[in-house]
Amino acid sequence: MKIQLQTPQLTIFESALFRTTSTLIQTDDFVLIVDPNWLPIEVQTIRAYVDSIKENRPIYLFFTHSDYDHIIGYKAFPEAKTIASKAFVDNPDKAKILEQINDFDDENYIKRPYKIIYPTIDFVIKNDGEILEIGNTKLQFFNANGHNADGLFLWIETLGVLIVGDYLSNIEFPYIYHSGNAYIQTLQKAEYLINHQKIKFLITGHGDFTTEIEEMKQRITDSYEYIFLTLNSLKNKEQFDFNWLWQRYDFPKVMTRFHEGNLKVLSKEL
Repeated sequence: MKIQLQTPQLTIFESALFRTTSTLIQTDDFVLIVDPNWLPIEVQTIRAYVDSIKENRPIYLFFTHSDYDHIIGYKAFPEAKTIASKAFVDNPDKAKILEQINDFDDENYIKRPYKIIYPTIDFVIKNDGEILEIGNTKLQFFNANGHNADGLFLWIETLGVLIVGDYLSNIEFPYIYHSGNAYIQTLQKAEYLINHQKIKFLITGHGDFTTEIEEMKQRITDSYEYIFLTLNSLKNKEQFDFNWLWQRYDFPKVMTRFHEGNLKVLSKEL
C-alpha cells in the first residue's frame, strides 16, 4: 500500500482505488485512524502497522462521513473507540450504505476477514467546533456538509493537521450528493480555517495532501469556480464548459457521471 507521508506522528496511506486516503495520527496518549479503507489487503496493512506501533495506547477511529468507502474498514479495528457526527449516527440510509459495500465486494469476488456493519459511535459530535480531549491533545471538529449530510472536519492544532474528508481534493471537483448551498458554506469554513489557523498539513479524502497555503487556497478557488460555473450553466440553460473541466481533472468518463449527479442536486435547489 502506498504511503504518501510518514513522520513520527503522522502517516497517510493511499489506496489503489480512487486514491482514497487513510490517515493515522499517533501521540503519547493514543493512536487515531481516519477512514480505514479500501481493499482487504490495504485495510490489513493499516491494521498491521497499528499493531506494530500502538504499544499500550488506546485506539480511536474517526469517520469523516458515512460514504461506504470511508466506513468499509470499520470492523478491522474492533477494540477502537469511534468518533463521528450526530448526523452520521442518525443517518437514515444505513442499509443502503451497507448494500453498497456488499455489492462492491460481490462484484469483485472479495471476502473480508471482518464483518460488514454500520459503525456504532462512542463519541458523538453534536456541535460545530466541538472539542474532544484525549490526554493532552485536543481534537476539534467542524460540521462539513454538502458533499453529504454528515461530514466533519478534524483540526488538531498542536500538530497543525486539518483533515477535510472529501473536500479540497486536487484530483476531484466537488461531488455534491447533499446540497450545493451547504457545500459553499463548508468551503467558507475551510477558507476561514486556512486564513486563521497555522495549518501545516491539509489532508483530503482523495488525492494528495498539501503543506502549501497557496495550494490550499487554490483548491478552494477551484471548488468555488466549479460550483458557480455549474450553477450558471443551469440558470442560463447553457452547455457546461467541459474543456475547462478536463484541463484540470483526469478520468472524464467516470467524472462526467459525477457531474451529471451534481446537476440533479443543484437543479432541485435552484
